[in-house]
Amino acid sequence: MSKENAQMKRQEEESAVKEVISWVITIVLAVVAALFIKNYIIINANIPSGSMENTIMTGDRLFGNRLAYKNHAPERGDIVIFAFPDDETETYVKRVIGLPGETVVIEDGKIYIDGSKTPLEENYLKDEWIVATGPYAFEVPEDAYFVLGDNRNNSYDARYWDNTYVYRDKILGEAVFRYYPIKEAGKLH
Repeated sequence: MSKENAQMKRQEEESAVKEVISWVITIVLAVVAALFIKNYIIINANIPSGSMENTIMTGDRLFGNRLAYKNHAPERGDIVIFAFPDDETETYVKRVIGLPGETVVIEDGKIYIDGSKTPLEENYLKDEWIVATGPYAFEVPEDAYFVLGDNRNNSYDARYWDNTYVYRDKILGEAVFRYYPIKEAGKLH
């Protein structure tokens, strides 16, 4: 083999190695980026029950924004994804009703905040609220939230939990987008 042919063969081998290394680096970077996004930016949630109907239906799949509450606190009406207070290995999705330091009173299926005579407007409820309608009174601790499902007649929510409140550091993100089923895909409100 001539010196020139040997050099060309060596260059071809080096080129092939560089191509393989390029692909390996691309794949590793894609995996690292996907893991970063999954663990620090987006949370995925599957909905196993009807507790949030009709806002979110059984079988829906959602994306939540993990960064939503980095610069501001959750607000009343936000739909949050959080570690369930009675078993933090489970993830729940509910609506924020009571904010830190507030008194939440439930009477006859109406919610009153801090002694207000006017009930909270809740146009997102699935049906007329007739199950577990009160009277209840909840004193929301500082740095915690009182959450309920939108389907109050069929929701295992803060009214029933042993550990009633969701602390801010257990909120994993704000539910923002339904991606499945495709025909229902869109922003949550």
